[in-house]
Parts: sequence; structure tokens; C-alpha cells
Amino acid sequence: MSTNSGESHVPNFAISDHAERAIFGLEPAPEERTLVDILTATINAHPDIAAIEAENGIITYGELLDVLNAQVERLQEHGVGTGSRVGIRVPSGTTDLYVAILATIYAGAAYVPVDWDELDTRADTVWEEANVDAVFGKDLSITHPRHIPEFEESNKAPLSLDNEAWIIFTSGSTGKPKGVAISHRSAAALVDSERLTYLADNPLRPNDRVMAGLSVAFDASCEEMWLAWAGGATLVAASRDTVRSGDVLGRWIVDQRITAVSTVPTLAAMWDVNSLNAVRLLIFGGEACPPALAARLQRPGREVWNTYGPTEATVIGSAELMDGSAPIRIGRPIPGWLLAVVDENEQPVKWGETGQLIIAGVGLGRYLDPEKDAEKYAPLESLGLDRAYRTGDLVVADKKGLIFEGRADDQVKIGGRRLELGEVDEYLNSAPGVHAAAAAVQKTQGGNSILVGYVSGDDTIDLADVRAIMKKNLPDGIVPQLTILDTMPMKTSGKVDRKALPWPLEGADEEALEGLTDAQQEMAQLWIEQIGSVPLTPDS
Repeated sequence: MSTNSGESHVPNFAISDHAERAIFGLEPAPEERTLVDILTATINAHPDIAAIEAENGIITYGELLDVLNAQVERLQEHGVGTGSRVGIRVPSGTTDLYVAILATIYAGAAYVPVDWDELDTRADTVWEEANVDAVFGKDLSITHPRHIPEFEESNKAPLSLDNEAWIIFTSGSTGKPKGVAISHRSAAALVDSERLTYLADNPLRPNDRVMAGLSVAFDASCEEMWLAWAGGATLVAASRDTVRSGDVLGRWIVDQRITAVSTVPTLAAMWDVNSLNAVRLLIFGGEACPPALAARLQRPGREVWNTYGPTEATVIGSAELMDGSAPIRIGRPIPGWLLAVVDENEQPVKWGETGQLIIAGVGLGRYLDPEKDAEKYAPLESLGLDRAYRTGDLVVADKKGLIFEGRADDQVKIGGRRLELGEVDEYLNSAPGVHAAAAAVQKTQGGNSILVGYVSGDDTIDLADVRAIMKKNLPDGIVPQLTILDTMPMKTSGKVDRKALPWPLEGADEEALEGLTDAQQEMAQLWIEQIGSVPLTPDS
């Protein structure tokens, strides 16, 4: 198995930024250790503090050790040990979900998460691509989708920095999912670097409570989990039904006395600002943060961060402590991560210019697909790097903090999930009666990014049919808003001109409000401002 040794890929870069070229200084990474080292230290320091809290119970750090040891024994009986891979498909909002993840790590294996609500076909694809040895399911059942491995003494080998901690699949909503493996070296560096970055003068501690609301199939979930477990705070799990309802989740945050939240801006935009009164750490990532939202959530005693990073570079690579003023930046590199901005010839641009963001350093992961890995993590001769990740993201190279400009291709992020617009187009075009189609990312009145699907064709087009196709092929929560056009705007090349697609949609707001009372219309208008003109009914 090839390794993922981030440090070996980076020569001795200066700590200071390059004087002329867009190469950020490389702040040394924290001391190397594994996630097991981090959790063990917290267990020893805070045995009486709740480690995981959910509707189905509470587990203290001291109790957690006994629970994990028992589950590790079960995994070993199923042939799982150091270097194995274990699928995770456990209901959200339960202590079992996080016990399954930690038991897998404690057994020396990598966890491979799939959301509980995902289609079976998606799960089967992930299990096959990752070649998992076992799968944790509901009630911590253990099954074997492919084979039953034999446990050998070699499976008890000590955990190394190069062992995989997790494998998360990206771009799974379109085409073949791409598995990204992250080593313990990289994962632990993320945890320790974030502890040096967020609330540096007053880190999260045992009386803090961190919301766990993100799908564990989304790499940002790694952040919220370890924000709690690195400092002895409590990870408080929200059920999926709670997370899906903005007003309910706002009340839940208050009731659960949450003090730290890592989320996507679209979700936070739904909450009453007063629901965050106790929150002293608020982290945004996964999509662009609207300036108005950043300004609205500022208050004394709270840090509001904007972060950036692909799954391929261990969750985040840069962070910006926002003060509510424009422009919104994605920040400077966190300790151990090397960032540079290059032109089309992969030469560093000058400060102030725009180019593609390159990431190197301790956070580099690797693709399970060797060909994809060689392509996306190829050497970067201009910087003397034997391994660097091409993000495909265009940024303004500002020393104060990078400013995100967009994608160099058609790949976008919606709700923290990565999508390729060309493949979404194919799903739209597959609907009965559709002759031409295109997807585009548009901004709502509230400044949030949403996916919109445009179709044109004959009179037989039924948007209900189109919506069903989208729901079948896209992750839950990313079904686009749909509309029918008489004709699609085209470029001279014969391709659809995405920039010319109409927005906002004419008459869509009025249609969404039809049949609602005045009070319902007032509430619905607030939703429309944030998530667009979705179909609404009095019972919505």
C-alpha cells in the first residue's frame, strides 16, 4: 500500500512569504502523532467529561475507552486489524455512529463513511471501490459485503503515521466516485493545526459543546468531531430530521447549549441570530460565504471563520478570521500546509494576480485510483515539489488572504458537495421530452448558492419527471430548482451559454406563493430569499 507522507513532499520552504511571487510561507506543522494518540490523551485527561451525547444516550471519555476496546475485539473477530478498511453506514444523530468511527480507528483500520440515507447502489459502489473488509451498520452490526478476511497476528501491528485514518469519496453525485485516503499523519496535523488557529487564546475545553450536524460522508464532519475530542469538549449529535429544518435546528442549538459550530453558510442563514448567542466559535466552509451573513453573525466574544480546502488536502488548507467587512477571504495557510498560486504554465504568479491554487505540505491525501492520483498530485517543478495538488480553483493571490474567484472548469460546490455541471446536464437531458438542458449555480436574494436546472424541448416535459431523475442521481438535499425555457441561450461554439441563463426566474416567486395565507406567504418569502423559489404548500 502506498503511503501518504506529506512532510516528504515539501522541501525547506521559508516561513516568510516570497517577496514577489504568490508563494505563502510554510509555517511548521505540529509535532507528528496519530488520531489515536490525540484521543488517548483526552481520555486520560478528562475521563468524567461527556465525549458523545445523542438522543439515545451519553458516553463519557472514561466509558468510551471500555466501549472502544469491546468493539475492537469484535472487529478483530471479523478479521479487521491494522491496515484494514471498514465501511460506516450507521443512522445519524446516534452515539453508535461515532463509536463505529472511533472503534475502526482504534482497531488500526480506516473508516469509509456512507450516509445512512444514501441509496444502496451508492453504498455498494463505495464498498467495492474501497475494497472494505467489513461494514458497521445499524445497532453496530458488522457485515461483510465482499469477503470475510482472516485475522492474523500481523493485523495487530502498531499503528503508524502512514496508516490510513479515513477514506472519503468525493464527486460521488456524478460519474464514478473518487476515493481519497487520508493518513494519520495528515489527519492529526489537521486537528492540531486547527487547535493552534481557532480560539488560540482560549481553546475549546471540557465545558464546551460542539454540534455534530454534518453527514460523516462529508469531510467537514471530521472537523466537527475532532474539534470536540482534541480538547475534551462534548460532541453533541443532532438527528438528520433536526438538521434538515432550519428553525428546529436553531432551537436545538439553544436547548443543547452549543458553543461551537462548523457548518455551511446556507444552513446557518436559516437560523435566528439569537439562537447562536452561546456560540463562541463559528466555522464556515464547503461553499462561498455571503458577506451579509458574515456581518450579521459578528458579536463580541465570538470568532467567525471562513475556511477553504478540498477533501484531497485533508478538509481545509486555509482559514480567515472574519470581521464582517468585505472582501470575504478564504485566508492564509494553516500550519503545515503550503499554498501557492500559479498561471497556466504552472509558474507562480505575482502577488495581486489571479491563478490556480496549488496545495502541498502535510495535508496531502491520495486517490485510491493510481492514474487519477498521478494526474492530480503530479510534481510541480517550478516549486521543486515532487507532489502537489491542483485544486482547479481560481484565486486572487492576496498576501492578506486569498480571495476565491471561481472554478477553472465546470466543477462547483453546493451544500459542501462537489458537482460537475456537465454531468448534471446529462441527467437533465435524460428526462423525457427534453431536447436541451444545462445546470448553473445561481445566487439567491440572501446570497446563498443554489443549483438551478434549465430544460427546453417539446410539450411533454414534466418537471415532476425531471425532479425524480435528479433526486435519484444527486445526493439528498441537492436536487436543483427546475424551470422550462423556450430556447437555451447558446454560444457561437454551439455550447450552452451558462452565463446567459435567466436569473432570477420570471414568475417563480409568485408561483411558489400561490395558495398560501398572508402569514404563510411572509414565512415562505424568507425561505425563498435563502434557497430560491422551491415548490411550497400550506403544509411545507
